[in-house]
Amino acid sequence: MLGLWLLILLVAVGRVFRLPRRVVVAMLACLWLGIVLLLATAPGSAAAAQIGGSAQQWLVAGAALLLILLYRAGLRLLRSRAEARAPHQVASPDDGMMSDAELDRYARHLVLREIGGPGQMRLRQARVLIVGAGGLGSPVCLYLAAAGVGHITLADDDTVSLSNLQRQVIFRADQRGLLKVDAAASAMADLNAHVSVAPHPHRITEADRDLIAAHDLVIDGTDGFAARAGINVACVAAGVPLIAGAITQWEGQVTLYDPARGGPCMACLFPVAPAAGLAPPCAEAGVIGPLPGVIGSLMALEAIKHLTGAGQGLRGQMMIFDGLYGETRMIRTTARDECAVCGETGAGPLESGRGAA
Repeated sequence: MLGLWLLILLVAVGRVFRLPRRVVVAMLACLWLGIVLLLATAPGSAAAAQIGGSAQQWLVAGAALLLILLYRAGLRLLRSRAEARAPHQVASPDDGMMSDAELDRYARHLVLREIGGPGQMRLRQARVLIVGAGGLGSPVCLYLAAAGVGHITLADDDTVSLSNLQRQVIFRADQRGLLKVDAAASAMADLNAHVSVAPHPHRITEADRDLIAAHDLVIDGTDGFAARAGINVACVAAGVPLIAGAITQWEGQVTLYDPARGGPCMACLFPVAPAAGLAPPCAEAGVIGPLPGVIGSLMALEAIKHLTGAGQGLRGQMMIFDGLYGETRMIRTTARDECAVCGETGAGPLESGRGAA
Protein backbone atom coordinates (compact mmCIF):
# COMPACT_ATOMS: atom_id res chain seq x y z
CA MET A 1 0.00 0.00 0.00
CA LEU A 2 1.60 3.20 -1.23
CA GLY A 3 -0.37 5.31 1.24
CA LEU A 4 0.99 3.46 4.25
CA TRP A 5 4.55 3.71 2.95
CA LEU A 6 4.12 7.46 2.44
CA LEU A 7 3.03 7.83 6.05
CA ILE A 8 6.03 5.82 7.26
CA LEU A 9 8.32 7.94 5.07
CA LEU A 10 6.99 11.16 6.64
CA VAL A 11 7.61 9.80 10.14
CA ALA A 12 11.16 8.83 9.15
CA VAL A 13 11.82 12.29 7.69
CA GLY A 14 10.59 13.87 10.90
CA ARG A 15 12.97 11.74 12.99
CA VAL A 16 15.98 12.30 10.74
CA PHE A 17 15.55 16.07 10.68
CA ARG A 18 14.33 16.21 14.31
CA LEU A 19 11.19 18.10 13.39
CA PRO A 20 8.85 19.12 16.23
CA ARG A 21 6.16 16.57 16.95
CA ARG A 22 3.38 18.99 16.06
CA VAL A 23 4.96 19.56 12.61
CA VAL A 24 5.14 15.82 11.91
CA VAL A 25 1.55 15.34 13.08
CA ALA A 26 0.40 18.19 10.84
CA MET A 27 2.19 16.66 7.83
CA LEU A 28 0.66 13.24 8.52
CA ALA A 29 -2.80 14.77 8.91
CA CYS A 30 -2.50 16.61 5.58
CA LEU A 31 -1.37 13.44 3.79
CA TRP A 32 -4.15 11.38 5.40
CA LEU A 33 -6.75 13.99 4.43
CA GLY A 34 -5.49 14.02 0.83
CA ILE A 35 -5.70 10.23 0.66
CA VAL A 36 -9.27 10.20 2.02
CA LEU A 37 -10.38 12.89 -0.45
CA LEU A 38 -8.76 11.05 -3.38
CA LEU A 39 -10.37 7.73 -2.46
CA ALA A 40 -13.75 9.38 -1.88
CA THR A 41 -13.82 11.37 -5.13
CA ALA A 42 -12.00 8.97 -7.49
CA PRO A 43 -12.14 5.49 -6.00
CA GLY A 44 -11.54 3.75 -9.35
CA SER A 45 -8.56 5.80 -10.49
CA ALA A 46 -5.04 4.41 -10.95
CA ALA A 47 -3.73 6.60 -8.11
CA ALA A 48 -6.41 5.24 -5.76
CA ALA A 49 -5.47 1.69 -6.71
CA GLN A 50 -1.81 2.36 -5.87
CA ILE A 51 -2.68 3.90 -2.52
CA GLY A 52 -4.87 0.97 -1.58
CA GLY A 53 -7.88 0.61 0.67
CA SER A 54 -11.12 2.58 0.64
CA ALA A 55 -12.07 5.98 1.96
CA GLN A 56 -14.07 4.31 4.75
CA GLN A 57 -11.07 2.20 5.84
CA TRP A 58 -8.76 5.20 5.93
CA LEU A 59 -11.36 7.19 7.89
CA VAL A 60 -11.67 4.42 10.48
CA ALA A 61 -7.89 4.09 10.75
CA GLY A 62 -7.48 7.85 11.14
CA ALA A 63 -10.18 8.03 13.80
CA ALA A 64 -8.59 5.17 15.74
CA LEU A 65 -5.17 6.86 15.61
CA LEU A 66 -6.70 10.16 16.71
CA LEU A 67 -8.29 8.47 19.72
CA ILE A 68 -4.94 6.92 20.67
CA LEU A 69 -3.17 10.29 20.42
CA LEU A 70 -5.87 12.03 22.47
CA TYR A 71 -5.68 9.29 25.10
CA ARG A 72 -1.89 9.64 25.40
CA ALA A 73 -2.13 13.43 25.54
CA GLY A 74 -4.70 13.16 28.32
CA LEU A 75 -2.47 10.82 30.28
CA ARG A 76 0.48 13.23 29.95
CA LEU A 77 -1.68 16.13 31.11
CA LEU A 78 -2.97 14.23 34.13
CA ARG A 79 0.54 13.04 35.01
CA SER A 80 2.01 16.55 34.80
CA ARG A 81 -0.76 17.97 36.98
CA ALA A 82 -0.36 15.20 39.54
CA GLU A 83 3.39 15.74 39.68
CA ALA A 84 2.97 19.50 40.07
CA ARG A 85 0.45 19.16 42.90
CA ALA A 86 2.15 16.34 44.80
CA PRO A 87 4.33 17.30 47.78
CA HIS A 88 7.80 16.56 46.44
CA GLN A 89 9.30 15.22 49.62
CA VAL A 90 11.97 12.57 49.27
CA ALA A 91 13.46 12.34 52.72
CA SER A 92 17.15 11.73 53.09
CA PRO A 93 18.10 8.54 54.90
CA ASP A 94 18.31 9.07 58.64
CA ASP A 95 21.10 6.57 59.23
CA GLY A 96 23.70 9.34 59.19
CA MET A 97 25.53 7.82 56.23
CA MET A 98 25.67 8.95 52.62
CA SER A 99 24.81 6.39 49.97
CA ASP A 100 27.16 5.50 47.13
CA ALA A 101 25.03 7.61 44.80
CA GLU A 102 25.38 10.60 47.10
CA LEU A 103 29.13 10.13 47.39
CA ASP A 104 29.37 10.17 43.62
CA ARG A 105 26.98 13.11 43.23
CA TYR A 106 28.81 15.33 45.74
CA ALA A 107 32.33 14.21 44.83
CA ARG A 108 33.41 17.73 43.82
CA HIS A 109 32.36 19.00 47.26
CA LEU A 110 33.99 16.17 49.09
CA VAL A 111 37.41 16.93 47.66
CA LEU A 112 37.20 20.59 48.68
CA ARG A 113 39.27 21.09 51.82
CA GLU A 114 36.81 23.67 53.16
CA ILE A 115 33.80 21.33 52.85
CA GLY A 116 34.79 17.67 52.66
CA GLY A 117 32.71 14.94 54.23
CA PRO A 118 31.82 16.83 57.45
CA GLY A 119 30.66 19.89 55.52
CA GLN A 120 28.59 17.81 53.12
CA MET A 121 26.94 16.07 56.06
CA ARG A 122 26.09 19.48 57.52
CA LEU A 123 24.43 20.38 54.23
CA ARG A 124 22.60 17.06 54.26
CA GLN A 125 21.23 17.73 57.75
CA ALA A 126 20.45 21.42 57.22
CA ARG A 127 16.97 22.91 57.12
CA VAL A 128 16.62 25.99 54.90
CA LEU A 129 13.60 28.19 54.23
CA ILE A 130 13.62 29.91 50.84
CA VAL A 131 11.14 32.79 50.67
CA GLY A 132 10.25 33.68 47.11
CA ALA A 133 10.53 31.40 44.07
CA GLY A 134 11.08 34.22 41.60
CA GLY A 135 14.18 35.55 39.87
CA LEU A 136 16.40 35.29 42.94
CA GLY A 137 14.74 32.17 44.28
CA SER A 138 15.17 30.22 41.03
CA PRO A 139 18.98 29.83 41.14
CA VAL A 140 18.90 29.50 44.94
CA CYS A 141 16.46 26.58 44.66
CA LEU A 142 18.42 24.83 41.93
CA TYR A 143 21.87 25.25 43.48
CA LEU A 144 20.85 24.31 47.02
CA ALA A 145 19.00 21.24 45.77
CA ALA A 146 22.01 20.30 43.64
CA ALA A 147 24.35 20.88 46.60
CA GLY A 148 22.42 18.41 48.74
CA VAL A 149 20.78 20.67 51.32
CA GLY A 150 18.69 18.00 53.00
CA HIS A 151 15.47 19.81 53.93
CA ILE A 152 14.21 22.80 51.95
CA THR A 153 10.95 24.65 52.55
CA LEU A 154 9.91 26.86 49.64
CA ALA A 155 7.40 29.64 50.35
CA ASP A 156 5.59 31.66 47.67
CA ASP A 157 1.90 32.27 46.98
CA ASP A 158 2.31 33.35 43.34
CA THR A 159 1.71 31.44 40.11
CA VAL A 160 3.90 31.10 37.03
CA SER A 161 3.24 33.70 34.33
CA LEU A 162 4.73 34.35 30.91
CA SER A 163 6.51 37.50 32.11
CA ASN A 164 8.45 35.41 34.68
CA LEU A 165 10.25 33.34 32.06
CA GLN A 166 12.67 36.09 31.04
CA ARG A 167 14.65 35.52 34.25
CA GLN A 168 13.01 32.82 36.43
CA VAL A 169 14.87 29.91 34.87
CA ILE A 170 13.44 27.18 37.08
CA PHE A 171 10.09 27.34 35.24
CA ARG A 172 8.91 26.22 31.78
CA ALA A 173 6.38 27.80 29.44
CA ASP A 174 3.98 24.86 29.85
CA GLN A 175 3.81 25.51 33.62
CA ARG A 176 1.98 28.84 33.30
CA GLY A 177 -0.79 29.05 35.87
CA LEU A 178 0.78 26.54 38.26
CA LEU A 179 1.77 27.56 41.75
CA LYS A 180 5.43 28.53 41.71
CA VAL A 181 6.21 26.40 44.76
CA ASP A 182 4.77 23.30 43.08
CA ALA A 183 6.54 23.88 39.77
CA ALA A 184 9.84 24.69 41.49
CA ALA A 185 9.56 21.71 43.85
CA SER A 186 9.03 19.44 40.86
CA ALA A 187 12.19 20.76 39.19
CA MET A 188 14.19 20.37 42.41
CA ALA A 189 12.97 16.81 42.93
CA ASP A 190 13.92 15.95 39.34
CA LEU A 191 17.35 17.45 39.93
CA ASN A 192 18.09 15.64 43.20
CA ALA A 193 15.89 12.98 44.77
CA HIS A 194 18.10 12.96 47.88
CA VAL A 195 16.65 16.24 49.17
CA SER A 196 13.29 16.86 50.79
CA VAL A 197 11.37 19.82 49.36
CA ALA A 198 8.25 21.08 51.14
CA PRO A 199 6.14 23.54 49.11
CA HIS A 200 4.50 26.26 51.24
CA PRO A 201 2.06 28.18 49.01
CA HIS A 202 1.69 31.15 51.35
CA ARG A 203 3.42 34.45 51.87
CA ILE A 204 5.72 34.66 54.88
CA THR A 205 5.02 37.38 57.44
CA GLU A 206 6.37 38.21 60.86
CA ALA A 207 3.63 35.97 62.27
CA ASP A 208 5.47 32.92 60.88
CA ARG A 209 8.10 32.91 63.63
CA ASP A 210 7.46 29.27 64.53
CA LEU A 211 7.97 28.18 60.93
CA ILE A 212 11.19 30.19 60.68
CA ALA A 213 12.44 28.89 64.03
CA ALA A 214 12.26 25.33 62.64
CA HIS A 215 15.01 26.17 60.11
CA ASP A 216 18.73 26.80 60.33
CA LEU A 217 18.75 29.54 57.71
CA VAL A 218 16.28 31.76 55.84
CA ILE A 219 16.96 33.07 52.32
CA ASP A 220 14.89 36.06 51.26
CA GLY A 221 14.31 36.61 47.55
CA THR A 222 11.20 38.77 47.79
CA ASP A 223 10.67 42.03 45.94
CA GLY A 224 9.44 44.88 48.13
CA PHE A 225 10.45 46.64 51.32
CA ALA A 226 7.40 45.62 53.37
CA ALA A 227 7.86 41.92 52.61
CA ARG A 228 11.56 42.01 53.48
CA ALA A 229 10.95 43.99 56.66
CA GLY A 230 8.38 41.48 57.92
CA ILE A 231 10.69 38.53 57.23
CA ASN A 232 13.51 40.35 59.01
CA VAL A 233 11.38 40.89 62.14
CA ALA A 234 10.42 37.20 62.23
CA CYS A 235 14.03 36.06 61.77
CA VAL A 236 15.27 38.38 64.53
CA ALA A 237 12.58 37.09 66.87
CA ALA A 238 13.46 33.46 66.06
CA GLY A 239 17.23 34.05 66.17
CA VAL A 240 17.66 32.58 62.68
CA PRO A 241 20.24 34.04 60.23
CA LEU A 242 18.82 35.68 57.11
CA ILE A 243 20.56 35.88 53.74
CA ALA A 244 18.93 38.67 51.76
CA GLY A 245 19.33 39.68 48.15
CA ALA A 246 17.85 42.54 46.17
CA ILE A 247 17.98 43.52 42.50
CA THR A 248 16.82 46.31 40.25
CA GLN A 249 17.61 47.06 36.63
CA TRP A 250 21.39 46.32 36.39
CA GLU A 251 22.38 46.25 40.07
CA GLY A 252 22.06 43.82 42.95
CA GLN A 253 23.18 43.32 46.53
CA VAL A 254 23.66 40.43 48.93
CA THR A 255 24.21 40.37 52.69
CA LEU A 256 23.73 38.26 55.80
CA TYR A 257 21.56 39.65 58.60
CA ASP A 258 22.42 37.90 61.86
CA PRO A 259 22.02 40.07 65.00
CA ALA A 260 21.99 36.98 67.26
CA ARG A 261 25.68 36.53 66.39
CA GLY A 262 26.81 40.14 66.38
CA GLY A 263 25.73 41.28 62.93
CA PRO A 264 23.12 43.85 62.00
CA CYS A 265 19.56 43.17 60.93
CA MET A 266 17.83 44.77 57.98
CA ALA A 267 16.30 47.50 60.14
CA CYS A 268 19.78 48.53 61.29
CA LEU A 269 20.63 49.45 57.70
CA PHE A 270 17.18 50.50 56.48
CA PRO A 271 15.14 51.72 59.47
CA VAL A 272 12.41 53.32 57.36
CA ALA A 273 10.82 52.45 54.05
CA PRO A 274 12.12 54.39 51.04
CA ALA A 275 9.97 57.20 49.71
CA ALA A 276 7.50 56.28 46.99
CA GLY A 277 9.23 55.83 43.65
CA LEU A 278 12.78 55.62 45.02
CA ALA A 279 12.92 51.81 45.13
CA PRO A 280 10.29 50.50 42.70
CA PRO A 281 9.86 46.73 42.27
CA CYS A 282 11.23 44.97 39.20
CA ALA A 283 7.80 45.03 37.55
CA GLU A 284 8.06 48.83 37.43
CA ALA A 285 11.80 49.48 37.17
CA GLY A 286 12.70 46.50 34.97
CA VAL A 287 15.59 44.07 35.39
CA ILE A 288 18.10 42.54 32.99
CA GLY A 289 17.46 38.80 32.71
CA PRO A 290 20.79 37.32 33.89
CA LEU A 291 21.12 39.64 36.91
CA PRO A 292 18.89 37.51 39.22
CA GLY A 293 21.02 34.53 38.23
CA VAL A 294 24.18 36.34 39.32
CA ILE A 295 22.79 37.57 42.64
CA GLY A 296 20.82 34.39 43.32
CA SER A 297 23.92 32.28 42.72
CA LEU A 298 25.85 34.47 45.17
CA MET A 299 23.06 33.95 47.72
CA ALA A 300 23.29 30.18 47.24
CA LEU A 301 27.07 30.36 47.60
CA GLU A 302 26.77 32.32 50.84
CA ALA A 303 24.20 29.83 52.12
CA ILE A 304 26.54 26.89 51.47
CA LYS A 305 29.43 28.75 53.12
CA HIS A 306 27.29 29.60 56.14
CA LEU A 307 25.97 26.06 56.57
CA THR A 308 29.36 24.39 56.19
CA GLY A 309 31.45 27.04 57.95
CA ALA A 310 33.63 27.53 54.88
CA GLY A 311 35.44 30.81 54.24
CA GLN A 312 34.27 34.22 55.37
CA GLY A 313 30.59 35.04 55.12
CA LEU A 314 28.79 38.33 54.64
CA ARG A 315 27.86 38.95 58.27
CA GLY A 316 28.69 42.63 58.76
CA GLN A 317 29.29 43.15 55.04
CA MET A 318 27.19 43.85 51.96
CA MET A 319 28.30 42.95 48.45
CA ILE A 320 27.05 45.29 45.73
CA PHE A 321 27.22 44.23 42.09
CA ASP A 322 26.89 46.57 39.10
CA GLY A 323 26.19 44.50 36.02
CA LEU A 324 26.17 47.42 33.61
CA TYR A 325 29.81 48.29 34.28
CA GLY A 326 31.04 44.96 35.65
CA GLU A 327 31.96 46.33 39.06
CA THR A 328 31.72 44.74 42.52
CA ARG A 329 32.31 46.53 45.80
CA MET A 330 31.99 45.62 49.46
CA ILE A 331 30.73 47.88 52.22
CA ARG A 332 30.85 47.26 55.95
CA THR A 333 27.62 47.13 57.95
CA THR A 334 27.15 47.41 61.70
CA ALA A 335 24.35 46.83 64.18
CA ARG A 336 22.69 49.83 65.81
CA ASP A 337 21.89 49.83 69.53
CA GLU A 338 18.86 52.00 68.88
CA CYS A 339 17.47 49.65 66.17
CA ALA A 340 13.73 49.22 66.63
CA VAL A 341 13.92 45.52 65.67
CA CYS A 342 17.13 44.04 67.10
CA GLY A 343 18.33 46.81 69.44
CA GLU A 344 17.55 47.43 73.07
CA THR A 345 14.17 48.93 72.13
CA GLY A 346 12.98 45.54 70.86
CA ALA A 347 11.04 44.50 67.78
CA GLY A 348 8.07 46.48 66.66
CA PRO A 349 5.22 45.17 64.48
CA LEU A 350 5.59 45.62 60.75
CA GLU A 351 3.18 44.88 57.94
CA SER A 352 4.53 42.28 55.53
CA GLY A 353 3.95 42.56 51.82
CA ARG A 354 4.48 40.04 49.06
CA GLY A 355 6.15 39.45 45.75
CA ALA A 356 9.24 37.82 44.31
CA ALA A 357 11.78 39.45 42.03
